Amino acid sequence: MPRNPNKARRLVVDGHTYTRSVRHSHSRPGGPDRDCCESLTVHLAGARGALRIVFREGPGRLVPTGYPMVSGEVSLTTTESLYLHEPGTVRALMEEARDRGWRPDGPSGLEIDGWTLFEAALRRRKDPAGPPPAPQE
Repeated sequence: MPRNPNKARRLVVDGHTYTRSVRHSHSRPGGPDRDCCESLTVHLAGARGALRIVFREGPGRLVPTGYPMVSGEVSLTTTESLYLHEPGTVRALMEEARDRGWRPDGPSGLEIDGWTLFEAALRRRKDPAGPPPAPQE
């Protein structure tokens, strides 16, 4: 039986269980395809708030509007794309948001413009170990 696309998926990071979901929406109900938005929501089990990372379409910013892009794919026209359904991408975005102040167990939710995290998350995906340590003198 295929997986229900409306049900959140689990992700375990450092022993903590999160749920994650990807949604497509339009900024105006019934609006044209040109106001598309792709969002990733991450929630720590037992916490009150959630992290919502939003990718809105705009000049040089691509979100899926149908063929040839697929659900969850976001891209800057000058770089590679991120696939929001991949656990490694979700983790890279979470870690970048955490480095910028998001706390998974915080008292309220947080919405972040995903494009501000895009390049850093792409780098994390390419090198998950991070940069080599600085030489000791």
